[in-house]
Amino acid sequence: MTNTRRWATKEEVAEHIRVSVKTVQRMTARGELTAHNVGPRLIRYDLNEIDAMLTPTNPESAVR
Repeated sequence: MTNTRRWATKEEVAEHIRVSVKTVQRMTARGELTAHNVGPRLIRYDLNEIDAMLTPTNPESAVR
């Protein structure tokens, strides 16, 4: 994994993981996604964190 953060908006995250923006908001509220404040009104998500969260730790347990 790269050390460089790949910042994304909630709209870009929704497209990246193929869900709605509302789902991204719900996942953030539940603590499933981490939103980073990078300005007073600017929120971004780290795509590396999201990719790591979605990558199965045991490939054999992945849904086929």
